[in-house]
Amino acid sequence: MERFSKYPLMASVSGVRGIIGKSLTPEVIVRYAGAFGTLCGGGQIVVGRDTRVSGEMVEYAVYAGLMAAGCTVIPIGVSTTPTVQLAVEKMKASGGIVITASHNPEYWNGLKFINSRGIFLDEKAGNKLSNIIANELYHYSDYSGIGKLFAPVDFTGEHIQAIVNAELVDVEVIRRCRFKVVVDCVNGAGSVIFPELLDTLGCQVTVIHGEPDGKFPRGPEPVPENIKTLCKTVVNNHSDIGFACDPDADRLSIVDNTGAPIGEEYSIVLSALLVLSHKKGAVGVNLSTTSVVDNIAQRFGVPVYRSKVGEAHVVKMMMETGCVIGGEGNGGVILPEIHYGRDALVGAALTLQLMAERQESLTEIIKDIPHYYMTKHKVEVSTHKAKTIIKKIAAQISGCTVDTTDGLKIIYPDSWVHIRLSNTEPIVRVITEAASKELSEKLASQYLQYFIPIGVR
Repeated sequence: MERFSKYPLMASVSGVRGIIGKSLTPEVIVRYAGAFGTLCGGGQIVVGRDTRVSGEMVEYAVYAGLMAAGCTVIPIGVSTTPTVQLAVEKMKASGGIVITASHNPEYWNGLKFINSRGIFLDEKAGNKLSNIIANELYHYSDYSGIGKLFAPVDFTGEHIQAIVNAELVDVEVIRRCRFKVVVDCVNGAGSVIFPELLDTLGCQVTVIHGEPDGKFPRGPEPVPENIKTLCKTVVNNHSDIGFACDPDADRLSIVDNTGAPIGEEYSIVLSALLVLSHKKGAVGVNLSTTSVVDNIAQRFGVPVYRSKVGEAHVVKMMMETGCVIGGEGNGGVILPEIHYGRDALVGAALTLQLMAERQESLTEIIKDIPHYYMTKHKVEVSTHKAKTIIKKIAAQISGCTVDTTDGLKIIYPDSWVHIRLSNTEPIVRVITEAASKELSEKLASQYLQYFIPIGVR
C-alpha cells in the first residue's frame, strides 16, 4: 500500500475520494460529513453506500459527522448512486451522501454529496463546503442537539417502480419480447437491483459478478477490456444483449448479441435515439462525449448542448436548457422524467424499449448509427505540470476550433482531441475521436508525446 501514499485526496465540487488508510482516513471522513451536515443546516440526510469492503467503516464515520452537526440520518444500506439521489428527492430530505469511489479500484472510497433536489452539489455549494472545512466553520451541536439515526430503509423497490412507470418505458411491450439478458454487476451496488429490474421487465436474466461483497472480479470501470467475461457469456448463452455497470451503477456499458462491446459512449446514443423518436427536445452531454450524439440530434432536428465533464455540470446545463435526455459518454444516461442523475438502470430500460419497439437486434440498430473511433488514454502527472503542458499546447494551436471550457478541446474538421485534468483521479485524460481508427490513434500519439515522450512509451 505504500505505493499509494503519493495519491492526494481528490476533491471536486460534488464529492471527495481517497485511498483508505492513506488520504481517506476516519478523521477526514468525519470532517467532510460534518461540513456537509453544517451546509445542510441539519435536517434529514439519506445515506447509502456501494459494496466496498471499507464501506461499513466509512458509513459509521459519516453517521458520526452528520449526527454531530444535528442531522437525522436515514440509512438505505447498499444502494446505487441513482437510488440515493431518487430517495433524497422522494423523501424530501435535506440532502444525501453516497459512500462510493465509483469506478476507482477497491482500495479507494469516497463521498458523493447530494443536495435537497436529489442532484450533486454545484460549484457554489461545493465552494461553501470547502470553505467550511478550510476554516473549520463546523456547526456541531451540544449533547441536547445531537442528531438521530433512523432504522434502515430499503428504497430498491421505489427506484424500480420509478423506471417502469416512466412514460417511455412500456413494460408489456418489453415483456412480450422475453429478451435473454446477461448482466455484470462487478459485485457492486447493482448486484441486487439490476437483476430485479430486468426480471420485472420480463427478461430471462443471467447474472455474473453479482455477489455484493465489494471484491471486484474485474476492473471496476465498464470499458471493453474489463468486460470480456460478459462478452463470452452473451455468446455462450445466445443472449440478446449484455449490460455491465460500475460499482455504484451510475454508468452503463452494453454488449450486442454477437458478444461485441459497442463502447460505453453508445449508451447515451441509444437512449437518445429512443427518447427523440417520441419527443423532440435538446440533448445535453459533456465535451468528451462522442460526436455520434450530434448526428442523432441532427436526424431529429434538435440541438446538442455541451458542458464541462462531470454530472453536476451536465445536469445544471440540462436544467437551464430544458434537455429531454442527456448524459456523459462514460456510460451515464440521464432521463429528467425520472431524476436528474446518471443511471445505468434507466439506460438499460431505454435500450430494451428501443429494441422492443423496432423489433430489431442490437447489431441491426447499431448498423443504422454513424460510427467513429475513439481512443482514451490517461497519464499520471502532477496537476501543476499538467496545467503547464496544456497551456503550452494551447499556445501552439492554430487553424482549428479551440474550446477551453474544460481543459483544452481542439476540434478539427474530421476529428477532435480533448485534454483535461481528471476530477476523480490524479491523472490527465487525453481523448480523441475521428472517422477512422488510424486517424484517432495518430491524433492521440501526437498529443500524448507532450506528456510521455515517444521513446518512453
